[in-house]
Amino acid sequence: MDIRREQLKKVSNTKYIIDVGVVPNMNVPGIIYASEKMISKILMDKSPIQVANVTTLPGILKASMAMPDIHWGYGFPIGGVAAFDVDKGVISPGGVGYDINCGVRLLRTNFKKEEIENKVEELLNKLFSNIPSGVGSSGKLRLTFNDLDNVMIKGVRWAVENGYGRPEDIETIEENGSMRGADPHAVSNRAKERGVPQLGTLGAGNHFLEIQVVEEVYNEEAAKVLGLFKGQITVLIHTGSRGLGHQVASDYIEVMLNAARKYGINLVDKQLAAAPFTSPEAKRYFSAMVGAANYAWVNRQLITHWTRESFKDVFKKSDREMGLEIIYDVAHNIAKVEEHIVDGKKVKVVVHRKGATRAFPPNHSEIPAKYKSIGQPVLVPGDMGRYSFVLVGTNKAMSETFGSTCHGAGRVMSRSQALREEEANAIVNNLNKKGIKIRAESKKTIVEESPEAYKDVQDVVDVLQEEGISTKVAKLKPIAVMKG
Repeated sequence: MDIRREQLKKVSNTKYIIDVGVVPNMNVPGIIYASEKMISKILMDKSPIQVANVTTLPGILKASMAMPDIHWGYGFPIGGVAAFDVDKGVISPGGVGYDINCGVRLLRTNFKKEEIENKVEELLNKLFSNIPSGVGSSGKLRLTFNDLDNVMIKGVRWAVENGYGRPEDIETIEENGSMRGADPHAVSNRAKERGVPQLGTLGAGNHFLEIQVVEEVYNEEAAKVLGLFKGQITVLIHTGSRGLGHQVASDYIEVMLNAARKYGINLVDKQLAAAPFTSPEAKRYFSAMVGAANYAWVNRQLITHWTRESFKDVFKKSDREMGLEIIYDVAHNIAKVEEHIVDGKKVKVVVHRKGATRAFPPNHSEIPAKYKSIGQPVLVPGDMGRYSFVLVGTNKAMSETFGSTCHGAGRVMSRSQALREEEANAIVNNLNKKGIKIRAESKKTIVEESPEAYKDVQDVVDVLQEEGISTKVAKLKPIAVMKG
């Protein structure tokens, strides 16, 4: 079954509703945030039916939502947000995704573009040499299972204690880089075997490290609080929990399929496999997911450390002299227990964000003190040929989308289609013409990640700006890209 255009009720220029009843057994409506220009393409990839299917899960509250970067995913659409009552609802690995805590980290430097232009290629080569990347890549650390258990429990605190970072790094990472509730015993030996060699690696696919320049500032006040200015050099890191997170997801999808049968959960799609959040199966999955999330934050922390080392090698200055401070680090594949207002009452919910970013408003208790006046920073990477955005969260996001916004551009072309239609040398030449240098482990990755494979991220963030769900602060343009 597909959702047809006439089954979408347009309620604003950028908001569409799938009413209860369009699909059997819906408990709440579905909501898709998109422009008129985007909606026809969204309807082509079957993700709207996934938005509707999510509404059939027990205990869902308010609506199943999708951001403008929506596209087809496993069970839940990528770009999806759904919250479930902690007592009556479920948790579903399909609502988190295979790359647990795939996320983005932004570093600011004290450099202006013109100060590094003649060193960009040298810097990119040094980063490529210092940071392992590619499919199945192995890192520079030699860890035991006991070390890995500590990584999963402590998160970024483990990295800082072992000399991979500054103490102040912790305060500008979501959950301070150490989400509570991890249990390494809930993580299989197979997941640990995959995780031990890969800590501190970028990986492949859509993961990247980019040297960028602040091209435009939309909100001077917020930019000043974040330490951003026009012409400034920044570094954006996008990666997640590597093979460990993937294995955790694989392991628990099987567990959840059995749990759904055990607890009498009717699944309209097996990929929505879920268990009641209060069940032993859900508790084990959640504690394994938290461990994988903490692993991912450490992964980005180690890459940050080697980024600082690379800058030091090239510019012969201390990393503090060059800045290289973390502006913020966000997760965009995760489930969290949070308090939200639903029907006028404060309730505890488990919020699934799959290809969606937390976007808490000003003065929220979980925002770093220095950002309370502006709201939580949101980092939205685009494709490697255009730009990325820094946004901040809003009160409307808190009341309407469980404090959530988009996570990126969203694919419009599958990897296999890109491989059929694009060519690596042509992509590299086009990037060079735009002043963007690239290093990648394989030509295949370059083709799969062609800019044409993605929506224009400007269209995505403009929809959410118009809806008031997040506010644009700055646009960042890549000048050097490292891919796996």
